Amino acid sequence: MSKTRKIYFLRLFGRILVFVIAIALYCADRDAFHIAEGEFFSDFSPLHLLWGIWVYDMILRLIPIKAHISIGSQKVFQSLFRPIKEKINIQNLKQYVKDTTAAAYKVMLIWIAVCTLISALFLTGVIDHGIMVLLSTFFYVCDLICVLIWCPFRLIMKNKCCTTCRIFNWDHLMMFLPIVALGSFFSWSLVIMSFVNFLVWEICVFVYPERFWENSNMALKCSECTDKLCTQYCRKLRTKEP
Repeated sequence: MSKTRKIYFLRLFGRILVFVIAIALYCADRDAFHIAEGEFFSDFSPLHLLWGIWVYDMILRLIPIKAHISIGSQKVFQSLFRPIKEKINIQNLKQYVKDTTAAAYKVMLIWIAVCTLISALFLTGVIDHGIMVLLSTFFYVCDLICVLIWCPFRLIMKNKCCTTCRIFNWDHLMMFLPIVALGSFFSWSLVIMSFVNFLVWEICVFVYPERFWENSNMALKCSECTDKLCTQYCRKLRTKEP
């Protein structure tokens, strides 16, 4: 197991712990979730810490760093682009962007449908503010489960691993879009910042598509992989790559 994969598992355990604590807090003191209702600046709540962690995570996505963050997330930056020695096949690159973008927005439509259902449950009073926050915390855990264990979106995206994933940095937007119905500073600040991450990613996909395709960026090839975040399935693919 690579050092990066070990670190990501530690992060997964940390997120699970955060989720468990959030559930315990909801059961013991639902008033602690009041900042999600629009009282963000009134007094301190443990949710301020969670908000700070999430904001910090999103800021890291906007700067090129080498703090054991997967290249799947950082491939957006020029500093991590390793062009192939041969001439890039522009036609194939354009087709790659077209195909992966079509698949990506299928995922987005599905997720919008999920968020619409969650919002409807909230607006009709079936679930409260606390449950909405817990759902985002649950998706916070699911994010790393998708990276380390199994990702249902791969069935649509057809990508072999997270390193080559077209929607890797959509994670925060997908985590926080469900809570947009809360209509508070807590929710809107997270949604807006996650949308900034999403927008930067999408702009780069179309302006610098060569950074996202393994046939133009050597750093994304299995044979050049340093993260080794992939599962056994992808390790088999790596051994077959010429």
